[in-house]
Amino acid sequence: MMPKIKIGIIGLGTIGSGVVKILETNRDVIKKRLGAEIEVVKIADLDITTDRGMKVDQSILTTNALELVNDSEIDIIVELIGGYEPARTLILESINNGKHVITANKALLAKHGDEVFPAANHKQLSIGFEASVGGAIPIIRSIKESFVANKINNIEGIVNGTANYILSKMSDEHCSFDLALQEAQEKGFAEADPTFDIEGIDSAHKIAILTRLAYGTPINFDDINIQGISGITSDDIECAREFGYRIKLLAISKFNGESVDIRVHPAMIPQSHPMANVNGVFNAVRLCDDLMEENVLVGHGAGSLPTGSAVVADIVQIARDILSGSKNRVSSQSFQNNEMKSIPIMNIKEIHSEYFLRFSVLDNAGVLSRISGILGSYSIGILSVIQKGRNHQGKGVPLIMMTHRSNEKDIQSALREIDGLDVTCEKSNFIRVEK
Repeated sequence: MMPKIKIGIIGLGTIGSGVVKILETNRDVIKKRLGAEIEVVKIADLDITTDRGMKVDQSILTTNALELVNDSEIDIIVELIGGYEPARTLILESINNGKHVITANKALLAKHGDEVFPAANHKQLSIGFEASVGGAIPIIRSIKESFVANKINNIEGIVNGTANYILSKMSDEHCSFDLALQEAQEKGFAEADPTFDIEGIDSAHKIAILTRLAYGTPINFDDINIQGISGITSDDIECAREFGYRIKLLAISKFNGESVDIRVHPAMIPQSHPMANVNGVFNAVRLCDDLMEENVLVGHGAGSLPTGSAVVADIVQIARDILSGSKNRVSSQSFQNNEMKSIPIMNIKEIHSEYFLRFSVLDNAGVLSRISGILGSYSIGILSVIQKGRNHQGKGVPLIMMTHRSNEKDIQSALREIDGLDVTCEKSNFIRVEK
């Protein structure tokens, strides 16, 4: 008789529905590869009446998630409700009750990973969270297993499909940010409240998780410098194109052996960059290490079935360990629990980069020399300049500059001084260049 692995699913939304569909549709191939059957014992959701386009045995539905947490038959709890609470409590209670846990909850792991991971380690239980970063891209498993011998020193990621869709549409169709966002919402790529996506918070949750796995350090989420894409204009997109770049929202984590430079912000990357043409809702993660120059993983970053497939992969992975009697075969945090060490976070003002600068200035004689003079006083070299249009109505005209590699603190100080000039019409904008 074929053994059974019994699971309980908390949350029957977009991802939860995808998981149930995959487990049913691909039941046979999963059994052939696993050598056991995955049985969904119970499903909890606040709404158990809405038709989600699939057949579900009504007898296994409940609105009480604690029924699953306290069910002694269930081997694995799959948490797919998102948010901090009650997800945190349900996960910790499941672990306390001796159950393995799978989650797609990047916000919870980024904020409360220091609580969740040690709790599971203490009980010698597994946590699967492949679906928390990059959807169907197996980036978590790659870091924990495929690159286990590699000293990772650089991670760059396009890890939010909503932001990438908006920037791609602005770049390819020359439309405004507002129009691109509106279309993303109409197509279901963006939430009614898109704040977490467009302001970089979702990307920051994900880079915090990847940093923990890559360098063996807990990350205080509040220490991450976060900047979104709502300030990006069509002029920025067009000027980037003229300079040979595309603008992407990047999640960045760099380890120099002493400190971690972790941040999320729009960045200009060369059109030859391996992620420059990762467009639409696709995600990509670029890893650099001591053994290989780079590895780039690209795939569907969201959606019911792509993300659901990552959840099912975790279910099968943990099921294999249960069947073989293995415990903590692969550390959930990539590093052994006692090897996790706090690494200082670099202040954003300490970084060095090339910069794209955009000013709105009066079209008067001597303006360029005044601005370049201030930049020069902070040892900021100008690589190239573009002035867009002419205007004699007393209104500002765009003045665009690309700088040589400079210090962030100097850039910010220079821009504050330039913004105070009587010829400056608006607050200046800058975008970092990542090569």
